[in-house]
Amino acid sequence: MNALTCRLHIKRVDPNRNMARYYELSLEPTLFGEISLVRTWGRIGRRGQRRVELFPTEKQAVELFLELLRKKRAKGYKPDRPASI
Repeated sequence: MNALTCRLHIKRVDPNRNMARYYELSLEPTLFGEISLVRTWGRIGRRGQRRVELFPTEKQAVELFLELLRKKRAKGYKPDRPASI
């Protein structure tokens, strides 16, 4: 298994609706040879919520990562800085 680590931070800001949200996705290896997909979301400037999902293969984790990214982009989320790989 490759030690895949990827982090993407996207945000959605709409002053007319008083909306300022962020969503962060990261892929990180675990100590047990699995890959974790870590999702963090909430209002910009707040801690927000966090969810960690474990996958036996990188392929499964990357598929969900890309699916979640597509859904968030469809809702208007945009990257606020380049992704770190």
